[in-house]
Amino acid sequence: VTMLQNMQQKVTEEGKRELELFDKFICYCKTSEGALTQSISDAESKIESFSSELKAASETKAQLEADLKYHTASRDDAKATMATATSLREKEAAAYATEKAELETNIAALGKAVAALEKGVTGGFLQTRSASLVRSYVMERAELPDESRQEVLAFLSGSQAQGYVPQSGEITGILKTIGDEMSKSLADATEAETTALQTYEALMAAKSKEVEVLQSQIEDKMTRVGNLGVRIAEMGNDIEDTKEALAEDQKFKQELEAGCSTKEAEWEEVKKMRAEEL
Repeated sequence: VTMLQNMQQKVTEEGKRELELFDKFICYCKTSEGALTQSISDAESKIESFSSELKAASETKAQLEADLKYHTASRDDAKATMATATSLREKEAAAYATEKAELETNIAALGKAVAALEKGVTGGFLQTRSASLVRSYVMERAELPDESRQEVLAFLSGSQAQGYVPQSGEITGILKTIGDEMSKSLADATEAETTALQTYEALMAAKSKEVEVLQSQIEDKMTRVGNLGVRIAEMGNDIEDTKEALAEDQKFKQELEAGCSTKEAEWEEVKKMRAEEL
């Protein structure tokens, strides 16, 4: 009887120890399963959040790149406009300088011719370069009736020098009229040059400001595109890492659930055996 009692007590104590171990294991199963479930849920939420953020960042980056392309093209167009305007301005300025020099030279020559006529000292004047310049201008460019042109050319060639009375002569009036017309042409050319220069300077100021603004926008968008590129790469890596961790947690949870279920089944068999032993 005593032996049976001892055996019964031993079986009971072993059952208690097994129950304690089983309870600890079941507690581990429940705790681990809860932690894994939370980890899986967190990972899925993170993946969803990062995927949405990644999509938004990619769309923003694409828009910034389109804006960058547009701003760059606009800046290049503005620079091309400035270059074209500068080239044209240089040509216009050179043409004006040539015209101005020619008009001033011819006006000075006409002034000398008129002065010589009025003083009655035409003989010496007709041998000068100024007389040659006046002769060329009257012959090739002056807008005169043929009769007046021939009269002036005859004077400049010296054929009328002996009998000409300069104070009342017609040639003096013709030369003064030509001089006035040339002075007006010079004034008109100078006014046109001044207007063209002002227009050019206004254009350059506006385009320079435009280029400055566009350059600032380009630099800003390049920085943002670069930062977004880094952020997109980081989010892509985070998503991949999270997916790997999620797969591992899901696999471990399945294995844990299977192991815990097996242990519970085994415990049921143990309890039956203990009951039979008692």
